Amino acid sequence: MTRTLWDSTVGKKTIMAVTGLIMLGYLVAHMVGNLKIFFGPGEFDGYAHWLRTMGEPILHYEWALWIVRVGLVAAVVLHGISAYQLSRRDIRARPAKYVHKRRRASYATRTMRWGGIILALFIVWHILDLTTGTVHTSFEAGHPYKNVIDTFSTWYGNVIYIVAVLAMGLHVQHGFWSAAQTLGVGNATRDRVLKTLANTLAAVLTLGFVSVPVAVMTGVVS
Repeated sequence: MTRTLWDSTVGKKTIMAVTGLIMLGYLVAHMVGNLKIFFGPGEFDGYAHWLRTMGEPILHYEWALWIVRVGLVAAVVLHGISAYQLSRRDIRARPAKYVHKRRRASYATRTMRWGGIILALFIVWHILDLTTGTVHTSFEAGHPYKNVIDTFSTWYGNVIYIVAVLAMGLHVQHGFWSAAQTLGVGNATRDRVLKTLANTLAAVLTLGFVSVPVAVMTGVVS
């Protein structure tokens, strides 16, 4: 049953839809957590510490955080593999160019593939920068507020982050809509509501994430 689901086009699209919604839920929670930086280092560092202690005393230190991390990695891998295989399957199904030019797709639709690649590369950079500190020259473990300020005090830190956030916004805009159609939520009466919700989610997430580097660059947060 599982193998049949994985091998079918519908199954892969369903996996992409479900994993996409999981990642969307994480993005919303992550954005809300990021905005705590506007309340000062005590609030932001306290939130970062809570992420490591959530679930205690039932779970040990960082266990819940690692469960979330493993779940997210699984979602990202399944999402990426499904997207790649669907893309290859689509190419094989139509090796010749279309005789008649197809209707021009939306910008978000046409950039889903490269947007996904940008986001995958950014995730690696983001972990090496603010989680492990591997590419962060002045990283201090246990001081996330300072580390964020340091990152967004550099031009390349801002460029990498903002480009990735813009790609994420486009990905969410089209991905949410596609997930709704795949899971059978969309219909003629709900289409307008779903499109509005997709656009709203994309805009809120984009503005929420971008507000942090902009605040650091303008001195609002320092």
